[in-house]
Amino acid sequence: MTIEQNTAAPAGTGEPAHTDLWVERTGTRRYTGRSSRGAEVLIGSQDVEGVFTPGELLKIALAACTGMSSDRPLSRRLGDDYDATIRVSGDADRENEVYPRIEEILEVDLSELDPDAAQRLLVVVERAIDAVCTVGRTIKAGAEVDLKIETD
Repeated sequence: MTIEQNTAAPAGTGEPAHTDLWVERTGTRRYTGRSSRGAEVLIGSQDVEGVFTPGELLKIALAACTGMSSDRPLSRRLGDDYDATIRVSGDADRENEVYPRIEEILEVDLSELDPDAAQRLLVVVERAIDAVCTVGRTIKAGAEVDLKIETD
């Protein structure tokens, strides 16, 4: 298997570098997800300890995107050291092999704000998430997926 790594941004574009992503089979129903930036994640079936299932990774990606999308408005109002947890859940419909509903709960302490300021901040946070959470926007829109199978 040959992996081409393009980690340099085009000269003078100011664009972030392209990241190559792939998974490699490491055993029966076990894979390691990798990036050209050196990150790894262990993937497997639900009965394997220490791995995420693909569906769990989908939900974690959504929760992480929600957190990252809400980070700027929350840190601007609460300071850079605010604590937040995004809980995410959603049961699979195994008959149709889809997640018909994914629920997120963003837990953040706004008790230092008066009720009106807290409500205004929540509106800004929701707008930010709706505008820039690429994962959430992709799930809601439904992405076209093209699979090519290459053989030796």
